[in-house]
Amino acid sequence: MTTISVAEIDGCPSGLEPPSSASSPDPSPFVKYQDDGAAQLELAVFGAKCAGCISKIEGGLNAIQGVKSSRLNLTTGKLVVTWQGGAISPKRITDTIASLGYRSKAFDPEAQSADKDEEGRFLLRCMAVAGFATANIMLLSIAVWAGHEGEMGPATRSMMHWVSAIIALPAAAFAGRPFFRSAYSALKVGRANMDVPISLAVILALSLSVYEALNHGRDAYFDAAVMLLFFLLIGRWLDHRLRARAHAAAQSLLNLQSTTANRLNDDGVVESVSARAISPGERIILWPGDRAPVNATIDAGASSVDISLVTGESEPVRLSGGDKIFAGVLNLSDKLTATATATVNDSLVAELARLIEAGEQGRSKYTRLADRAAALYVPLVHSLALATLLGWLFIGDANLRVAVMNAVAVLIITCPCALGLAAPAVQIVATGKLFKAGVLVKSGDALERLAEVDEFVFDKTGTLTHGRLTLSNARKITPETLRYAAMLARTSRHPLARAVVDAVGPGGAAATSLEFAGLGIEGEINGLRARFGRADWVGAEATIDDGVSDAWFRLGDDAPVRFTFEDRIRDDAAETIATLKAHGVGAAMLSGDREGPARRVAKLAGLGNWRAEMSPAEKIRELDKKAADGARVAMVGDGLNDAPALAAAHASLSPGSAADASQAAADFVYQGDGLGAVSIIYDVAKQSRRRVIQNFGFAALYNMCAIPLAVFGFVTPLIAALAMSGSSIIVTLNALRMQIGETQS
Repeated sequence: MTTISVAEIDGCPSGLEPPSSASSPDPSPFVKYQDDGAAQLELAVFGAKCAGCISKIEGGLNAIQGVKSSRLNLTTGKLVVTWQGGAISPKRITDTIASLGYRSKAFDPEAQSADKDEEGRFLLRCMAVAGFATANIMLLSIAVWAGHEGEMGPATRSMMHWVSAIIALPAAAFAGRPFFRSAYSALKVGRANMDVPISLAVILALSLSVYEALNHGRDAYFDAAVMLLFFLLIGRWLDHRLRARAHAAAQSLLNLQSTTANRLNDDGVVESVSARAISPGERIILWPGDRAPVNATIDAGASSVDISLVTGESEPVRLSGGDKIFAGVLNLSDKLTATATATVNDSLVAELARLIEAGEQGRSKYTRLADRAAALYVPLVHSLALATLLGWLFIGDANLRVAVMNAVAVLIITCPCALGLAAPAVQIVATGKLFKAGVLVKSGDALERLAEVDEFVFDKTGTLTHGRLTLSNARKITPETLRYAAMLARTSRHPLARAVVDAVGPGGAAATSLEFAGLGIEGEINGLRARFGRADWVGAEATIDDGVSDAWFRLGDDAPVRFTFEDRIRDDAAETIATLKAHGVGAAMLSGDREGPARRVAKLAGLGNWRAEMSPAEKIRELDKKAADGARVAMVGDGLNDAPALAAAHASLSPGSAADASQAAADFVYQGDGLGAVSIIYDVAKQSRRRVIQNFGFAALYNMCAIPLAVFGFVTPLIAALAMSGSSIIVTLNALRMQIGETQS
């Protein structure tokens, strides 16, 4: 694949940001051409908020003849479009997106992160302005209401109205921008969204209020307009606060890939270059402590390598000439010379990052309860408001002022404050409750998705187990042998040696020692030769694989002593799995570790359904198979190799000790040394779903009672705003009941 660098383009520092006109600049310089002749363009799309937006954008692009695929990740805003090279103009892609009512520009992960932060700050500023204006205008309104029955004259009342106008008009113009922009973008392409009736209600309420002030009317509704914006912005900001915890899994994983590489030139000179400069066939040097920058085959040398990125296995493996080494794995002990077999973009790490993005993109298509309810809102509200206006004009025989006022009341009283707060309010309370329990919720719709799962899939190493090897047969070894073995082990950093030291505690070290790569440690203790390492090297007979790791110790001519090591299962693993099964939820284990250790852990945890030696791609295929069978699966994992599966699952959980990429891909990150948090999170998710459904039920009941009153003229815009605010408060109070506690489901 070849790419033209952005740096080579003059006069295009802002990527593909479209101007105010309908046309978009030519994105051709950003197109990547694949080896098979296909072309690919990565864009950042702005304005997409729900699964309906994804369907609209992907459907519009896939309808273009020649487009092979289009995928939009709602979390990152990244759109990837692939087409047969030469079949269409790249500019047609951006023009199509613009015609659908969305903005686009060249995708830049760092810029995207900044854009998301700026959106949150923008909503917060709008909410602050609306809140300030609401408080001040309400003070003036109270004086006007009191003056209706007192001594306030028309001139004083008119002055109060105009002071309210001076505050309300600029405040609404500023605070209403999130709704006005969205509504304009939709109307510009002949569509309507939920922000159209909101914008219409605000503009009509302000216009009617200005008309009343000009004509020295008794009532004005500036307070209703800004109060409406304030409550809507609260819901919008709460929703954004959860959405803004965007997954950074792919970027976290790519950060594991070295940015530099030690290239061995033909003249024998080692040169430090960018990892992106390494091409297949070039030779590289990996020193101890280096991460492999690209996939490669080892030419010379032998070393212990941490391959947890690939398998999740806690014990390092020994690699030597002819073995493959993947980008991102860590060289631990000795120098390696290798030949690159792939570029940075084709490495294992890059492939894992693509798997994560694909999983997130699929999860983004999940339609939340609020989105489903909102889909019915726009046509219903528009129809009711129009029917009210026409009904009062032609059937009720009212003038235009009365007809417009009643139509505005309908728009305000049906504004989706309760609907907009129903889910975010519950989510905020639930996430606060979980935070106190040491759980971080990272996705706005995670609680909804987790409440729907019918099976939990667990990783083994670091999830069901502690993720570190411990000496398991210390009681069968004499204290003297333990002490001598620890003296030799203290001279090494090997995980098995560290486990012996941890079991014995502090003490002295062997006077002399020498570590033999792949074999073990040799030293002198009390004038005798001591060895700790492989069975054949020490002089012992190799044992059958019984699911545990082992090493042997021998002092002088004494008989060799076997030291066994295992990754201890978490104390509450079996209890947690039993609790989930009691809730009617299935449980299984998918591990990249060897069959022996996996079988032992599955038996201890009470899991009859398990598989071992699975690659990241195989784990995803297994999750996809379960999903195809109708199951909704929650993945619990901690390793780098689990990150793609965490992103692909219907919902995902990761411990706080997990790798950064796994934490970034997960919906929930829990602290502590046990698995008990998993059942707690699931219980809170079920509670929150019940609260959301209750809130939607109340919002529907409220509208059924309030709409007829507004339609028949019994409600003014101000009373409509107060009723709308009251419904929002009730919805919020219902959500706060979760803090008091609820009987477990």
